Amino acid sequence: MSDIAEDTPAAQLEPSVSNSNSNLSAPSFKNDKDDLNEFETHQEPAIEIPKKPASAYITISIFCTMIGFGGFICGWDTGTIGGFLAHPDYLRRFGSKHHDGTYYFSNVRTGLVVSIFNIGGLIGCLTLGDLANRIGRKMALVAVVIIFMVGLVIQIASIDKWYQYFIGRIISGMGVGAISIFSPMLLSEVAPKHLRGTLGSMYQLMVTFGIFLGDCTNYGTKAYDNSVQWRVPLGLSFAWCLFMIAAMFFVPESPRYLIEVGKIEEAKQSIATSNKVSIDDPAVQGEADLIQAGIEAERAAGNASWGELFSTKGKVVQRLFMCCMLQSLQQLTGCNYFFYYGTIVFQAVGLSDSYETSIVFGIVNFASTFVAFYVVDRFGRRRCLMWGAAAMVACYVVYASVGVTRLHPHGNDGPTSKGAGNCMIVFSCFFIFCFACTWAPICWVVVSETFPLKIKPKGMAIANGFNWFWNFLISFFTPFITGAINFYYGYVFMGCMVFAYCYVFFFVPETKGLTLEEVNEMWEEGILPWKSPEWLPASKRDASVDMDALQHDDKPMYKRMFSKN
Repeated sequence: MSDIAEDTPAAQLEPSVSNSNSNLSAPSFKNDKDDLNEFETHQEPAIEIPKKPASAYITISIFCTMIGFGGFICGWDTGTIGGFLAHPDYLRRFGSKHHDGTYYFSNVRTGLVVSIFNIGGLIGCLTLGDLANRIGRKMALVAVVIIFMVGLVIQIASIDKWYQYFIGRIISGMGVGAISIFSPMLLSEVAPKHLRGTLGSMYQLMVTFGIFLGDCTNYGTKAYDNSVQWRVPLGLSFAWCLFMIAAMFFVPESPRYLIEVGKIEEAKQSIATSNKVSIDDPAVQGEADLIQAGIEAERAAGNASWGELFSTKGKVVQRLFMCCMLQSLQQLTGCNYFFYYGTIVFQAVGLSDSYETSIVFGIVNFASTFVAFYVVDRFGRRRCLMWGAAAMVACYVVYASVGVTRLHPHGNDGPTSKGAGNCMIVFSCFFIFCFACTWAPICWVVVSETFPLKIKPKGMAIANGFNWFWNFLISFFTPFITGAINFYYGYVFMGCMVFAYCYVFFFVPETKGLTLEEVNEMWEEGILPWKSPEWLPASKRDASVDMDALQHDDKPMYKRMFSKN
């Protein structure tokens, strides 16, 4: 903790023995310094939970897949809605009509059909985020999945009134927006710390799986000439929702939530299940003590309010700003430019069946996310985000340059170049690979492990709200922007990725291999992000650790960025 005197004797940091019969002892909070010193004694379990072979974590991996399945529901909508826009029956029911009797979607209505879902997601983040603290992570997921199903009913029941369909998408979006908070939150709290990056990526894996199957479903229903084209994909969503609800009765609840509401034995069982150890293992009790100490310290500080998110104490507002920026930049990668409008965009490239391109994108996106399982805990969050940003810059340089200079060699009204079109598709796939390996899963992981427990639901709600807000802006304005500047749009996203690289270097600390309590400790000690990979929690330091060097850096900026981090 940054407020702890550096000359505190090591003996004072030893855990004290309690004769109390209670399982957990709470700090007494006599004064600020005593509070911090006592909390420091609980920064690490007395006995580390041992790491086991990968085969020992099959059960918790299955549980995390079930929890992450909330991402499938979101991905399914992303994968299907782009195809709906090209379905004749959908166009006839909800589009506008030309004087010659043909149907079309105006830019405004196209943007609204796609993006209104994201407005619902934003509303859901801001209004439903506190459910996790009131009824628990699992039951909160059940509740918001039911909200999503209500929206589905309204959409499927729509006959030819576009505004009825829009209302249904707003309500479904509210459910999915809240899922985007609760699913990563529960993943981060039940996954073993050394696998948190990998298992936390399950949410994004399920998003990509949903996009892929959604694209395949669109391809399978395109031959129909009635409402089967779009009602069947919507109806299948009910099956995914029922699976998600059923899964919540099997997965472990967050031990942090259970301890907060006084269910100590259930929390210990959850810790034991996640880490594949016996509930009687001393390391389980140590982990529970660590969580309890953090909770008690937060309780002593009072209940979290929305205003507290903007406090500089404990660097809370800095964390909030960082998470909001990461979630915004995830959308400013331009990923949904391809996923929402891939079917339409690549018609302009001259493809005879752009549905097939969407399926190819879905396969690349889904398969690449498995690579993220390896890199996120192998190389760390910071390095992967910077590598990903740099690689996406290169992809956009080629994609946009070829689209602007080579796709229409005889003018925009002339035929397209097949070679140029194929090149753009290849580099679009490279882009999706880079995105799916890095920014797609890691942003959710970083946001889910950054905030202290007390303000976590509110902080994640605002940060994820920024994701949905930018999702809305990009999906709504893309038809207008591409109509005005066409493939020059790629240069806009390229510039955003250059900024993203610099932002991650200067503002995003490394959290690989740390418990959530240790992440909080690092933030409070004010460690420079580019030196954070060298940081150790107080309980693991020796006299050789120079804290001042981790908190200050007098090197010129170019040396900071291009020397080894």
